[in-house]
Amino acid sequence: MKRIFAAALLFGACACAPVAAPTAPAPQAENAQSACAARGGSLERVGRAQTLQCVVPYADAGRACRDGSQCSSGNCQGAVDVAGQTNVTGQCQASNMAFGCYTRVVNGRADAAICVD
Repeated sequence: MKRIFAAALLFGACACAPVAAPTAPAPQAENAQSACAARGGSLERVGRAQTLQCVVPYADAGRACRDGSQCSSGNCQGAVDVAGQTNVTGQCQASNMAFGCYTRVVNGRADAAICVD
């Protein structure tokens, strides 16, 4: 019985041992950061899960539009409260990050609102 207790105590102590934090960034992270910077972006934690993604801003971000064909990103977005309305002017998408709430404006008409976490 004493041996079982001693073994359980030893295994329990090992499970709680602190793990040393890495002192240098992993090579993969450095490569990802370099590749992202080469695209003109920055690595950011985005969305509900806070995943690391390369966020690249678009040159025409915020420019008035009535259809995605007028934007370099291909997405013309409007506010959530204009969903379903016609004769809508939106704005060209700010970056390649798709998170948030918006409506897509197509031919001056706002589609249904969408929220992406």
